[in-house]
Amino acid sequence: MMRKFIILAVSFLVALSAFGQTRKEVVRIWPNGAPTSNGLTGPEKDYGDHVSNVTDPIMTLYIADKPNGKAVLAIPGGSYIDVWDQTEGHWMADWYNAQGITLAVLKYRLPNGHTEVPLADVQEAMRLLRDRAGELGIIHLGIQGCSAGGHLAATAATHFTTAGNRPDFQILFYPVITMDDAFTHRDSRRNLLGKDPSEDMMELYSNEKQVSPETPPAFILHSSDDGLVPVRNSIEYYNALVQNHVSATMHLYPTGGHGWCGHTTFAYRSQWMSELQHWLEQF
Repeated sequence: MMRKFIILAVSFLVALSAFGQTRKEVVRIWPNGAPTSNGLTGPEKDYGDHVSNVTDPIMTLYIADKPNGKAVLAIPGGSYIDVWDQTEGHWMADWYNAQGITLAVLKYRLPNGHTEVPLADVQEAMRLLRDRAGELGIIHLGIQGCSAGGHLAATAATHFTTAGNRPDFQILFYPVITMDDAFTHRDSRRNLLGKDPSEDMMELYSNEKQVSPETPPAFILHSSDDGLVPVRNSIEYYNALVQNHVSATMHLYPTGGHGWCGHTTFAYRSQWMSELQHWLEQF
């Protein structure tokens, strides 16, 4: 009987390895119900490459077979009204896993007039990952965000309340950073803060104004010709990081526009992937 069990176990491991090195797991962020509501009702809407009307946030884990100690929580963009989880999240799993990095893609709730809701989902996702750090081989947990997801990631990096919900590093693709009229992305601001936000709220969620020496190191990417989210968002954030003696790396590309994270046709794709990989290795 014991010999039969060993043969079966070995066969299972061989079969498992044949299916690749990634182990996938879906985790509900609030299995017993979220402490606050975003007020949305009805079913979630899935458009294939993005979703909306999210009321039950989930985190999809792509667990590296040979973890190197790093994990990234990916926050897709979508102007705080959609979550582009495919083009700004799931597609990166193989790339990260090949480096020994576990990727967690968060499908978070949109604010719908409840500004605190998206950040609550992010911080709970970080808590869940850190609770399983030993099991998943996580030593350094970073956060990644694209566009409005970049704003949410930068918010997590500047509005943390405990060591547990402070990211160890941040990766920002063409991020919305500010709520300042001069260079904000107005749809993201309206969807997050409402049509007529107070000066205090705009100040609070202008993340270039919330940087401190405790803000985690950053890797920032943007295109100079971004017509949706002005590149000044990244520049002002980078300057704030430097002024606070926070390690910061920024790559600005002359062309590319907006939303190119998952685009194979982006002219500087090989450059940003190589630079990010090198930065992660040196982190």
